[in-house]
Amino acid sequence: MLLAIDVGNTNTVLGLFEGEKLVRSYRTKTDSRATSDEIALSLRGLLSEDPPITGVALCSTVPAVLREMRTMFEEYHADLPTVIVEPGIKTGVSVLTDNPKEVGTDRIVNTLAAYTLYGGPCIVVDFGTSTNFDVVSAKGEFIGGALAAGIEISVEALAQRAAQLRMVELVRPRSVIGKNTVEALQSGTVFGFAGQVDGVVDRIVAELGGSVTAVIATGGLSQVVINESRTITTHEPALTLIGLRLVFEKNV
Repeated sequence: MLLAIDVGNTNTVLGLFEGEKLVRSYRTKTDSRATSDEIALSLRGLLSEDPPITGVALCSTVPAVLREMRTMFEEYHADLPTVIVEPGIKTGVSVLTDNPKEVGTDRIVNTLAAYTLYGGPCIVVDFGTSTNFDVVSAKGEFIGGALAAGIEISVEALAQRAAQLRMVELVRPRSVIGKNTVEALQSGTVFGFAGQVDGVVDRIVAELGGSVTAVIATGGLSQVVINESRTITTHEPALTLIGLRLVFEKNV
């Protein structure tokens, strides 16, 4: 059983693969202050009812957590084949940006998974702490993209800075024209971010020559927008986990 771990700024997602099949997944909050021992205890609790782990694939956008994860696997699971996505690891993805070292490993992993599943050129829209638009070439290269403030942090910032506004449940309101403060906030968030996605995707597609094989939505907040976007064609919530499985297979 392969354990794939995607450490994001807000959440950490874990997936268990039996061959190519994702049999179970977990989502926990990311704690940049957690020690290697605390992470080991957390994993032991989460996976206690699951079959034994035979390998690990990991990517992280949080350096502090990556350091503790590395220490944890060395101390508690030294016998497990472990692949951490970092320089020197084979991904099969060429990064065609001005400074490839700036590109988050999750975006590289998403590129590999998207190209493997859908071919290219294609676009990945990853709804997380930030909303990432990852552009994949016809050859499977990561050629760049766009970054925007994420849905949740935008809503939190608005609630903190505006005295009469507050956090609301991120669901579709009855109509675009909100009849109360809650619905007005929901409308601006749900339809506003859907419009942002469609606008950015339209411009990317135009730069790519007018067509793509797929526009893939992923990430924990993708459900908020996917039904309101006209440009998203596919929803694959486990895209990063699938990419981690593919990277593991290339390196073990």
